[in-house]
This record gives sequence, C-alpha cells and structure tokens, in this order.
Amino acid sequence: MTPTDADSDADTFTVASFNVNGIRAARRRGFDRWLAVRSPDVLAIQELRCPASELGHFPGYSVAADVGAVAGRNGVAILTRQTAAAVRTWVTHPPRARGLAEFAAHGRYVEADLADRDLTVACLYLPKGGLPAHLQRAGAMRDTPDGGLKHERKRRFLTAFARELDRSRLNALRNGREFLLVGDLNIAHTQHDVTNWRAARTMDGFLPEDRDWFDAVLGRRRLVDVVRQVHGDRPGPLTWWSWAGRSFTKDVGWRVDHQLATPGLARRATEVVVDKEPSPAERLSDHAPLAVTYREHTPGPLASAFHANCVS
Repeated sequence: MTPTDADSDADTFTVASFNVNGIRAARRRGFDRWLAVRSPDVLAIQELRCPASELGHFPGYSVAADVGAVAGRNGVAILTRQTAAAVRTWVTHPPRARGLAEFAAHGRYVEADLADRDLTVACLYLPKGGLPAHLQRAGAMRDTPDGGLKHERKRRFLTAFARELDRSRLNALRNGREFLLVGDLNIAHTQHDVTNWRAARTMDGFLPEDRDWFDAVLGRRRLVDVVRQVHGDRPGPLTWWSWAGRSFTKDVGWRVDHQLATPGLARRATEVVVDKEPSPAERLSDHAPLAVTYREHTPGPLASAFHANCVS
C-alpha cells in the first residue's frame, strides 16, 4: 500500500472511506500502520463498535464521531487534518426527515464542514436489511426468518434518508460548498459491483428495490457515483469479501463502499484505489479501504453560477 504520486501532489487531496468492522480489532491487525502509509486528507470510518472512551487517538488528525448508543454496534467518524469548521450528527442536529428519528441514536451518520476546503463530507453506515417475507425460507438462509422486519426497517431508512440527503446536499451548495457522501451503504448498485450478480438478485443489498433507490439518489444535477465514473463501466473495484471460504483469495465480493459527490467535485476526481491486502492473513477488516483522489478547487468567475444552477 504505497501512496501514489497523485497523493503527494499539493494540487490534490484524498478522501478515504473504511468500514473497519471494529476499530479496536482493526488496530490490532495494523490499522494505524495503514493510516500512516495511506495518509488521506480525510478519512471516514464506519462500524467503530466501541464507546467514545475507547476510540483512541489518531495522530495528525482531528476526530468528529458519533459512536451511537447501542453497545458494540455501529459508530461513525470523520478524521480531518484540521478541526472541522462545523460538525453535525443526528443527536446534536436531529434529522428533519420524517422516519429517521428511530435511527438518530444509533451512530450511523456524521457530517463535517471542512475548515480548509469548501467541502462538506458526510459519513454514513446504512443499516443492513434482510429479505422481504416472500423470499424467506427456513433452512435456506443464514438468519432466522423474521417475516421481513429487517427488510421493512431498511426500506423506512432509505425512504427517509433520501429526503434528508437532499436537504444536506442543497444546504451545502447554498453555503458555497460541494457535498460528498461516503461510507458503507450496504448496497451494490450495478452488475459490475457484484462478482456473481445473477445469483445476487435475490440477496439483500442487490434487490431491485435497493438498486432503484440508488438510481433515484444519483443524477447529473444531484450526486455522481465517483468510483464508477473514474473506474468505468467494467467489473469492480470490489470493497467487501466474506471472511468465510476463499472469497478474498478468489476476489469474489461486492462493492458496497461508495463516494457520491456533487457534480462539481465529481469532475475533479482523478484516481480510485482500493487498498486490498495481499493475503487473507493481512486483512484489517472484511472491507478494504476505498480512497479517491480529487484535484483541489481553484475558484473562478463561473463558480457562483455553477452553484446556483445546482441548487434546484
């Protein structure tokens, strides 16, 4: 995991996203070494799975976090080189969209206005769902059938979060900031995002309703899937592999970790890197870090007009 020339270029900055599947466990496996080598300008972390007292320090970074109220579950953080100009969580700033109140204390969302760039970064850990009731078969699934309760919970979250996401995006643009949503969205969008996509069509995270939701939040004047834009319409890059079997070795996995940017920022994306470890024994998590390099913004006479056009 060696930083690229673009990472060291003063005219670029790097935003990384990493579901660590427990920050304490990831640190025992070498997370701090990875962070020192990759050295992103901004790092969004999901699944901290620890109380605030055990989050620890990240040398060279200021931390904005919401660990949530559910012991040993969830938790998100954004690490920045400079202390953020403003930080919002659903505890300090309750979501306005109806339907998110039940998730507000779960530690799933934190948003930071960067102090050194005209950019708002939001980190999301989207709830896992489950299969709808009509697809559940006892003995044919890992979890005990629940009649579709987890699936319905995820649908409630997605419906409400789409409205909240619009508000956050537009608020950032009105304040002269680009907006970037990063994190583990627990959804693979296209057939290029799943190794065995045909079989995945009846799996949580690749159901038609999951993919339809993803379609709806993207748009030429809304948000752009930066990874797909840079990588192109071809398989990968994958970011999650099961701990079980030889999925990691055979590169059989999913892309559920994303960076969705407002169009102005998306146009400045130059490189996508997934820091997949060389071997299963070296894995830090069941996810691999996703890093995107962006060109720095040079304000010009068209900047205000662009923002005005995007706020609609």
